[in-house]
Amino acid sequence: MKNYKLFKRLGTLVLTTVFFVLGSCEESLEIDVRDSFASDLVLSTPEQVELLLFSTYNSTDSWGVARRGFWGKRFGIEGASFEARMNFNASTQGLDRFRLLPGWTAGNPGEFRFKWQDTWPFVRQANVFLELVEGSPAQELDPDRIEELKAEMRFLRANVYAKLIKYFGAVPILTTAATLDDNFDIPRNTYQECVDFIVSELDVVIPLLPETRPAGEFGRATKLSAMAVKSRVLLYAASDLHDPAMAPQSSNLELYTYNSANKWQNAADAAKDIIDMVGDRDLISVADAKAYQDLFLSVNQDILFARPFGGALFDFGTDTNSLPDKTQSPRGFDGWSLSTPTHNYVLQYNMEDGTTTDDGTYDPSNPYENREMRFYANINYQGASFRGREIDYSISVDNTVIADGLDSFSADQQTKGNFRHGSTTGYAIRKFQNEALGDNLQQTTPGRPYILYRLAEVYLNYAEAMYHIGDEATARTYVSRVSQRALQPAITASGSDLLEAIKRERRVELAFEGHNFFDERRWMNEDHLGFDLRGISWSKDLTGTNSLTEFTIEQRPFDQKQYYLPIPLTEIERTPAFIQNEGYE
Repeated sequence: MKNYKLFKRLGTLVLTTVFFVLGSCEESLEIDVRDSFASDLVLSTPEQVELLLFSTYNSTDSWGVARRGFWGKRFGIEGASFEARMNFNASTQGLDRFRLLPGWTAGNPGEFRFKWQDTWPFVRQANVFLELVEGSPAQELDPDRIEELKAEMRFLRANVYAKLIKYFGAVPILTTAATLDDNFDIPRNTYQECVDFIVSELDVVIPLLPETRPAGEFGRATKLSAMAVKSRVLLYAASDLHDPAMAPQSSNLELYTYNSANKWQNAADAAKDIIDMVGDRDLISVADAKAYQDLFLSVNQDILFARPFGGALFDFGTDTNSLPDKTQSPRGFDGWSLSTPTHNYVLQYNMEDGTTTDDGTYDPSNPYENREMRFYANINYQGASFRGREIDYSISVDNTVIADGLDSFSADQQTKGNFRHGSTTGYAIRKFQNEALGDNLQQTTPGRPYILYRLAEVYLNYAEAMYHIGDEATARTYVSRVSQRALQPAITASGSDLLEAIKRERRVELAFEGHNFFDERRWMNEDHLGFDLRGISWSKDLTGTNSLTEFTIEQRPFDQKQYYLPIPLTEIERTPAFIQNEGYE
């Protein structure tokens, strides 16, 4: 009862501050926790304890890469990846909100600058919760229920650590709530210790979490949620970026490397455990691009963990301008096209018959004919039928005679094109959009989840791990499950071509879901980290006929220090034991 008595002395003010200040944006689980509880009641029943953990679900990712500032909550990490370019045109043809052109510094990594500060408080929330409920009246009343709630919070903490090590490499492992008397000069653990900690936590909570949840609890942790986090963490740890023989750093390798002789087998086993639990079933079948699009608009059995949204409460109060219908629709639909896919990325989409755009069936003068189904589901291209009309990115040779396209962009924005939000690359994101909204994008889409983990990723995790183990037959089987669900042929490649097929499948199947930024890094594929960023421009002659030109928009550089974010300077200055990530010293 010691922690509970201490908590009672702290009173309601501390409760409100510790648990709810970070939940000031609307609660994703649509549980109203804005009113503080009397301190003598808050730990008295399992129902009250349950309310305390809900705000920690705000630790999960969502539509915006950041949770503060105007821009970061309106686009995802795709704009910093091979997939897309952050698009706001102004007179400079774009705002480089991710600072990809000048490069990251210890003081300014662009829209990532709040990742450290906005993530760590959730670790403390979890630690405070776990300490307070231990020995509480609620635990005495129903110990089994409290153990399940503790497992749920430990899952959330493990997921937070999984995010931290993706961005920063090794971090300190903190499992207790700090007090003013504690030593804050805490060094970073090793990367391997962090991975082992996350996996061990998940192994503890998996047996305690429920296998399924009722519909009203969609978005809360289950066994499959925890198993999916474990699968991704082990796959990432096994990858080239964390191999001691391949890591790009020249010192302090323990902060970045994972040295396990069974690393690929462990990654394969973690994925296979999920596959076995779901009965090794096929993915949900789809007949066409529309059916595939619909998979991302509502709850379905392939989703293993997601951030749920209703019709009243979503990420930033009632700001519908933070939802993808507004932020990603082309300009002519009153959208902002804030993440415009690169032509480099669009070329990853195969032809309908399974051949690549490097093969003879691809016609660069008619680049959108006979492409694979996911191209039409994910990409808004010139001529695509969208929200009741065809998209038109074209610039007229004389717009006093024939008008520029409604979705167009031109460097000369005073006389041509559509000011600010026309696509610089000639593409926009279609995935996630609810086209039933019609012209009114100032609406929500109740029930549309932000998917964090899904079964297709697990099959691709398994395929990649089995390839590295040397079981190419099994790798082909599971990558083909994803390919064939997308109406593509089975994968028949072998050797390095098979690995490339698995990577391509991840790029296309997991498009714009926050994977590519990390995938290209863990594969150390620097051709997709620094590259000539290409787009398509369209010209319309006086007969209304369009023609295209492929062009280079910018040269995106890449410095190897950008495999990780810098630890904020303020943290380095007040924590002498901290070692800054290499290249930011």
